[in-house]
Amino acid sequence: MKLKLKLPQGVLRATLVMALDSVRAHKFRSFLTVLGIVIGVMTAIIIASILTGLRQNIVSIIEEYGTNNIYAFHLSTGPRVGEDRSERTRKPLTVADAEAIKAQASAVDEIAEVAPNIGYSGGPFDDNITYQGHNYRWGNTQGVSSNYADITNIVLKEGRFITDLDDQQRANVIVIGVNAADALFPGQNQISGTKVRMGGYNFEIVGVLEKRKAGFFGENEEDNAIFIPLRTAQKVAPAKGYLLLVIRGRSGQVTEALTQAEEILRRRRNVKFGDSNNFDIKTADKFIEQFDSITAMVGLIAIAISSLGLLVGGIGVMNIMLVSVTERTKEIGVRKALGARRKDIVRQFLFEAMTLTFLGGILGVVLAVGISKIVMLLVPSLPASIPSWAVITGLSVSIGVGLIFGVWPARKASRLDPIECLRYE
Repeated sequence: MKLKLKLPQGVLRATLVMALDSVRAHKFRSFLTVLGIVIGVMTAIIIASILTGLRQNIVSIIEEYGTNNIYAFHLSTGPRVGEDRSERTRKPLTVADAEAIKAQASAVDEIAEVAPNIGYSGGPFDDNITYQGHNYRWGNTQGVSSNYADITNIVLKEGRFITDLDDQQRANVIVIGVNAADALFPGQNQISGTKVRMGGYNFEIVGVLEKRKAGFFGENEEDNAIFIPLRTAQKVAPAKGYLLLVIRGRSGQVTEALTQAEEILRRRRNVKFGDSNNFDIKTADKFIEQFDSITAMVGLIAIAISSLGLLVGGIGVMNIMLVSVTERTKEIGVRKALGARRKDIVRQFLFEAMTLTFLGGILGVVLAVGISKIVMLLVPSLPASIPSWAVITGLSVSIGVGLIFGVWPARKASRLDPIECLRYE
């Protein structure tokens, strides 16, 4: 009984040793054979690590801005592919819409109004900021209500945020991001209270934003942000009448808040039953879903590229195994003469092919991890995170390639006649 239990293990061990010996005997040939598998596995893991890192960054950004927030705008928001030109005819949301939601939606805690992108070079309001020979023209100027900082969890490095009084008086005050502060006041620590010129108006800097921890490639949209009071924005740039609503749902009632806000906006915008919304409203989680849909397409492209490498590697493995069968014809004859069965020969060559591709998979994983680490060292702002599932999948696929493309050579070797094999020169 003990002999029967130990025999399969001994045969398996001997078969693996023979497979490794064959690979070691032809190191360079083995490397060239599995080069396609190395490239395929390496490409897939590197792309997976970058996409995973980007997704983790998006989740971190959303968590910093607030997971209970809902965003409503008359145009589609978030990452997407293509543009629906019919959206340009939609009417913008209004402050009255925000007030109606706040009054009628019991699951809504607070609403901030945002007038996005009110300035641009050459337009009615040029938001290029100048100060004593320095200028900053990359700012994303937005008019916001005073509760915007609380709803989006803004932290100030110095000074204060916009107040209700600033908004009511249409005061020319601004809160700037870190990039604007560094460009206009290099080396200075205390900036609040300084007056700058923007769009033909004098503005007083009342606060500087703290840099958020999360961001893409080391940057966050708030790094370039320029915030001014909402009514001030409507005064200096009346032509830019767009309004974004940032709706904060009560704790545990985000879904209810979304449903209630959507129903109120549909009524106010006269959307008929069964018709699609003529506005965009979504929770923070929806942005992640949109990103996932885009990365899925990138992932399919990566799989296609990797599949080509794996196909080339698989064909190479099959070719080299057929050559190996020819080279080892006499060895096969000797093994069969000593009692080796057909399945023993099949097992030997299949294990050899799988060992070959598995080693190629390991090399691909090692190279992918090394390249990802080097890239992150050279470009610290590039997000990358190597997922364990990608490594496991890469190794599993490499073994599978060896199994699939090793079947024909293994079956061919097992069908050789032992007498003819022993006569082979």
